[in-house]
Amino acid sequence: MRVFVLQHVHELSPDNEDVKLIGVYSTEDQAKAATERMVGMPGFREAPDGFHIDTYELDEDHWTEGYVTVT
Repeated sequence: MRVFVLQHVHELSPDNEDVKLIGVYSTEDQAKAATERMVGMPGFREAPDGFHIDTYELDEDHWTEGYVTVT
């Protein structure tokens, strides 16, 4: 089963982003409708291009390479 994850990314500086998880939806159309509901709200309306919809399969690992913390 696929889900559609809606996030908003606001670049604060070249090295700093503010990422918000808006919601997880069962269809792409529902995720797009949520974008339309959010785009006029304070903060989001100043950065309307920050919305991203990604598709994920349930019950699968999506980050498989580990990570490195940069300070």
